[in-house]
Amino acid sequence: MEKIKDPGFGYSSSKNSQSMIDKSGKSNVIHKNKAFSVNDMYAFLIDISWGKFFFFVFISYIIVNLFFASMYIIVGIEEITQPTGSSLDDFFNAFFFSAQTITTVGYGSISPQGFWGNVISTFQALAGLLSFSFITGLLYGRFSKPKAAVKFSNNFIIRDFEDGKAIMFKLMNYRANLMIDPNVTVIFAKSVNDGLNNFKKDFFKLDLEIDNLKYLTTTWTIVHKIDENSPFNGLTKEQIKHIDAELYILVQYHDETFSQTVNQIHSYKINKLLFDVKFKQSFSFNEQGYTVLDHSILSDVEKMN
Repeated sequence: MEKIKDPGFGYSSSKNSQSMIDKSGKSNVIHKNKAFSVNDMYAFLIDISWGKFFFFVFISYIIVNLFFASMYIIVGIEEITQPTGSSLDDFFNAFFFSAQTITTVGYGSISPQGFWGNVISTFQALAGLLSFSFITGLLYGRFSKPKAAVKFSNNFIIRDFEDGKAIMFKLMNYRANLMIDPNVTVIFAKSVNDGLNNFKKDFFKLDLEIDNLKYLTTTWTIVHKIDENSPFNGLTKEQIKHIDAELYILVQYHDETFSQTVNQIHSYKINKLLFDVKFKQSFSFNEQGYTVLDHSILSDVEKMN
């Protein structure tokens, strides 16, 4: 059993330390006193979920139109249309005119009547062109950004294997395309207490039965045989349950859709470990002889015979 150097997670640790990788494979590190930059905003808008992205676009659209509507009210509603005598109705007229201007719809029912109305609408038209160009760029960036589509089993297991024991977990591509030349690296990270409540991490690269395929069409069960070179060698079931440890998995493959190499990181805390079970087969064959891959049973296990 040979320890390896820090793969990038840092040697420092603490009691009951949390995973540095979240469920989506992104960094779980909390950044403090980080300077803000425009590039950070772009990366944020590219990476957030579609729901949050459209919510951000909607809120920004409302705020911008509220700002320009307020400007029309300040210079006088008569700059764009006749006053109604109601402040609320005048503000709604200014808001709807703002929305028509920024989107270049221009129904014609309301139009700039005075100098200041034309000045504000001119700048708003420019703001509209820039903002929609920005949003279009973000949409293209979100669609074109290469993203791995690896789905992992919910748990990893220890089971009888050949003449001993082995650690296993399953993965699959949840897209219908091919994973070309997939490669898997598994790092075992264990927190160690020096007896003075100072914790540090030891790292071990696990030897895998197979760590590379030419292509993957169904599922892949990753197997680490527990032998004399394994960090799990000699540990009992109870000892394994109580160690503060985690598996970090890096999957790298060529995605035929993006024609690029993509990566995905995943982790398993030791509480995700199941004993003496085996994974059920996730694919079968239909009457026509085609392979049917059932995504819903990737994590299903059954007792060993």
